[in-house]
Amino acid sequence: MPNQNPLLPDAARRTAAWCGVVLLVTGVAAVAIWLCVIFKTAITPVLLALLGTALLGPVHRWLTARGLKRSLAAALTCVLLVAVVGGAGYIVVTALVDTGDQIVRSLKDTAQWVVDHFGIGRTTSVDDLASNAQKLVEKFGASAAGGLLSGLSLIGSLIATSVLALLLTFFFLRDSDRAAQLAHSVAPRGTGELVEAMGRRAFEAVQGFMRGTTFIALIDAVCITVGLLILRVPGAVGLGALVFVGAYIPYLGAFISGAVAVLVALADRGFVIALWALGVVLAVQVLEGHVLQPMIQSRTVQMHPAMIMIAITAGASVAGLLGMLLAVPVCAAAFGILGELRGDRPGPPSGGGPAGGASGP
Repeated sequence: MPNQNPLLPDAARRTAAWCGVVLLVTGVAAVAIWLCVIFKTAITPVLLALLGTALLGPVHRWLTARGLKRSLAAALTCVLLVAVVGGAGYIVVTALVDTGDQIVRSLKDTAQWVVDHFGIGRTTSVDDLASNAQKLVEKFGASAAGGLLSGLSLIGSLIATSVLALLLTFFFLRDSDRAAQLAHSVAPRGTGELVEAMGRRAFEAVQGFMRGTTFIALIDAVCITVGLLILRVPGAVGLGALVFVGAYIPYLGAFISGAVAVLVALADRGFVIALWALGVVLAVQVLEGHVLQPMIQSRTVQMHPAMIMIAITAGASVAGLLGMLLAVPVCAAAFGILGELRGDRPGPPSGGGPAGGASGP
């Protein structure tokens, strides 16, 4: 029987097969994201609890190594989490409230300086812009609040999410020794080892992000705050708190917080002090990128800066600010799973820089 020639050449059939794979993966990912959005009330506490478990795992292991029962150690670790987060939140909010007026006034003076020196918007004064912005914010706030009932509902939802995340963190810490057994019990026959390995790689990536980012953010905030205090820039403590919070959004957060610090220095202390403030911000970022990240950041978290920016943008489009905060650890965990499937082992950090740092462009 004569051989029949295929309808399509080999290259076209390979391309069609890859297109089918891409469409299938894209469809599954889209359905997964849609389900996460639909069940965000349940998904959000789980993700927050996993981040808290990744950060506080060493504390729990240290307590259990001292002879404490796992439940008591998990409870003490959660109490420590509440104390640290509550204290840090109080310091950040207090600093921003105390210095918020100074920062806003300095930014307004900066806008006026730009108008005076570059002739931008001579027909519109900064006061008019500020008044219009205030009216817009008030209008948006009124429409977004939707009355007292909606505001109370939002506060109740935040409290419920926080409490549920705390309880899940307790259970995840207490029962972390059963994770391998759970992976083997839910995995299809013969794939338990692979599922366990993928879970470990994903969790290692999240651990690297949380521990490295927290430590680097603290060092960045302290260094920039000290530099701004030496330069006598108003609102230095509040700006340092902004740097610490912004560090959890890699690259973008550091850029925005650093730009605000320089603008405040420009408005209140003049062009020369603004240059010194810019030098302080850049020096801290250079220290972070060339010293802190290679020494502190986990080797398991390796993502190109372009991929980080894409992940942050996608997270913002899906879940706003919360999506921006969760995008990088989730993406790093996904890359860890893919690396385990391919058989790759984590190596030394590449020149592109690991994810989770607060390096500015």
